[in-house]
Amino acid sequence: MSLVLASSSPRRRELLGRLGLVADRTAAPEIDEAPLPAERPRDYVLRIACAKATAVPRAPNEVILAGDTTIAVGRRILGKPADAADLRAMLTLLSGRRHHCLSAVAVIDAGGTLRHRLSDTIVAFRPLGGDEIDAYVASGEGEGKAGGYAIQGRAEAFVRFIHGSHSGVVGLPLMETRALLRTAGLPLA
Repeated sequence: MSLVLASSSPRRRELLGRLGLVADRTAAPEIDEAPLPAERPRDYVLRIACAKATAVPRAPNEVILAGDTTIAVGRRILGKPADAADLRAMLTLLSGRRHHCLSAVAVIDAGGTLRHRLSDTIVAFRPLGGDEIDAYVASGEGEGKAGGYAIQGRAEAFVRFIHGSHSGVVGLPLMETRALLRTAGLPLA
């Protein structure tokens, strides 16, 4: 059996390595990641993870692993910022408040069965000053990141508390991923 990572994310490859796994191949799925009208954040992130998994062609004896992470403030989905102004607005919204980091994992086993799990982590940011937000935006670290921040980088200093999966906030919840890969038949200790 071989493992296919349906992602081009170096963070997901690194996190997979923490489970002692290296993907036999990676494939970046091309899907529309726009939320549907009135779609709830939990439904959105699960739909996208499953869509990524099913978008990658699977050969016999291949297991496909896909994930998606989004930030939710209430029912509002914070995806990847479009530009510096969007990133600034996201950080201003997150400043001094709690939000949910939803990280979904989808696995298609060698027989073609799709299974998925969701990790919901509560993250609270301390209040951020305008100069801190400007410096973070200027660093470029938040570009291309759900909610406009990378917890494994400078933004970790913004976190007042976290309740849940740190690896899920980075981009791949390891407990859920391990369980799904074991169910798919991959040998994991």
